[in-house]
Amino acid sequence: MANKKGKGKGPSSNVIAQNKKARFEYHIDETFEAGLALSGWEVKSLRAGKAQLTDTYILIKNSEAWLLGSHITPLNTISTHELADPTRTRKLLLHRKEIAKIFSRTQDKGHTCVPLKLYWKQNLIKCELALVTGKKQHDKRATEKERDWNRQKARIMRDAR
Repeated sequence: MANKKGKGKGPSSNVIAQNKKARFEYHIDETFEAGLALSGWEVKSLRAGKAQLTDTYILIKNSEAWLLGSHITPLNTISTHELADPTRTRKLLLHRKEIAKIFSRTQDKGHTCVPLKLYWKQNLIKCELALVTGKKQHDKRATEKERDWNRQKARIMRDAR
């Protein structure tokens, strides 16, 4: 029998969508893994990779976590009897203690909760969320400078071989 683990695009082949802007805009304090309550057409669209997490955030309301602003583009082949809203609010499935922790931390000034990525975990769709604090402009410059230096180091090491 063939081994299914070896197939795919690589170690990150299970990632559906990433919020790269969040890692640039915020300091990540703590991460959580949450399930998503989705309808059938959304799962089919996610299998096709039709999702965006830019400008998405997490809202805690009535002891429940909600994903706001995410965009899942409906496929052309979804059934005609179902109304597909690509930007609807989706429920996040977390433990009560995790929701309480996120809620208490987001009440502090300068803290918020944002999704980092959507990914497959076996046959389930998971969302990695993070408690974050905003970066100042000089922090963003330092991050950019460090990234450039790492790129330069890699180039020097590659040419030295």
